[in-house]
Amino acid sequence: MSKHPHPPMGASSLTRRSLLQAGGALLGAMPLGACRKSHKGTTELSFWNFYAPTDQFPVPSKWFNELVHAWNANNDIKVTLRYVPPADYFAGTVLQTAFSANEGPDIFLISPGDFLRYYNGGALADLTPYLSPEAVADYIDGVLDTRKVDGKIYGLPMEVEPLAMYYSLQAFEKAGLSEADIPKTWEQLLAVARKLTKRDQFGLLFETTPGYYQNFTWYPFMWMGGASAVPGQGGAGFNAPGAIKALEFWRRAVQDGVCPRKCQGDGGSDAVANLASGYCAMQQTGIWSVSQLAQKAPNFPYGVFRLPVPDGGTYTTDMGGWAFVANAKGRNPEAAAKFVAWALGSTTPEGVERCRQWNTVAKTNLPPRKSVSQAAEREGSFAKGALATFVKDIAPGGRGEPRYTPEVYRAVSDAIQACQLSGDDPAKNAAETAAKVESFLKAYKGARML
Repeated sequence: MSKHPHPPMGASSLTRRSLLQAGGALLGAMPLGACRKSHKGTTELSFWNFYAPTDQFPVPSKWFNELVHAWNANNDIKVTLRYVPPADYFAGTVLQTAFSANEGPDIFLISPGDFLRYYNGGALADLTPYLSPEAVADYIDGVLDTRKVDGKIYGLPMEVEPLAMYYSLQAFEKAGLSEADIPKTWEQLLAVARKLTKRDQFGLLFETTPGYYQNFTWYPFMWMGGASAVPGQGGAGFNAPGAIKALEFWRRAVQDGVCPRKCQGDGGSDAVANLASGYCAMQQTGIWSVSQLAQKAPNFPYGVFRLPVPDGGTYTTDMGGWAFVANAKGRNPEAAAKFVAWALGSTTPEGVERCRQWNTVAKTNLPPRKSVSQAAEREGSFAKGALATFVKDIAPGGRGEPRYTPEVYRAVSDAIQACQLSGDDPAKNAAETAAKVESFLKAYKGARML
């Protein structure tokens, strides 16, 4: 996931900042069964996204336009792209408002972090009948898990996006630092950040805007200490030392003055506006920033390294990524599901090449499908540079972006914000957040959180 935007993003200044940072409650408690009625006779499906059509993001926009053109040339039911600006798609309430007004899109993009909002609301169509066994088997083990319920598939991922730390080679050189100084622990990261911090430059940057993307970027720090937002989901729960230490770490980064209280551009996933501009010297962002920098700052020298680990912790990164989904209450759910299955699940040579183009040309991601990964390897896409580092060193040990309900997401988001920017006590905040989550879980009846 998501993810996350998820943010973030890719071949432009587009980010992977998550969906709906401010609108957690609107759709979380709302049943989505009131969406528009199906109309089998419809001849047009709407596809809401944050890539196309627009001149602002030409490379990914071209891919989306070509995708829809290829479908429309061979199908009576046409797909029409509707571009929603990233700030509105990620940080606004455009999508939830549309669903609450019975005008939700027929096809749209979601991250794992927001899957349960739509699945529990009955808004996601089952894609399984439209996918061949070969297509399902082609997905890398575990990639579909957060898009499945009871063995049925409700979303097809278009990418896998691991997080890492990026750093400016020029900033390191000016501070008298070298590759040997690349931090491996949290304490080393803060120490190096202090050396890199100047009047007009922060040494380090984490996302500071609340939302699914910020949660996505914070989760690895919690995981590395053995904690989790939901008890039993890969950790000991939120009121555990790992979560408290992660909250304290992000709080210290801001209090020590090495990390800004506000990011530039499109936020913490925008490497061009933050790292390449000199606003910061190190930045946590994802694999999409490789193509982001190549397109918008091609002469900027940088490196990437693993997220540092706390004392006694185990390295982990978050593996996000967006997915195509079909609206179960849309104008023609069957046609929308067929489009999603064709677009991202086709095993024909054309289908594999289409997905390779997305993951290595339009953007830089790790492909979620085996055949696409093999095609990318034949092209040498991950053989050198930052992408080789992602494949060989950063992605191994990664964990899929979790799927939580809006209530759990919001409780964690509030905790991060309170400690990072308001200086709240992490132990007290973690205990209060854990109590909120545990209280909610007692009455929760939806699909399993992962």
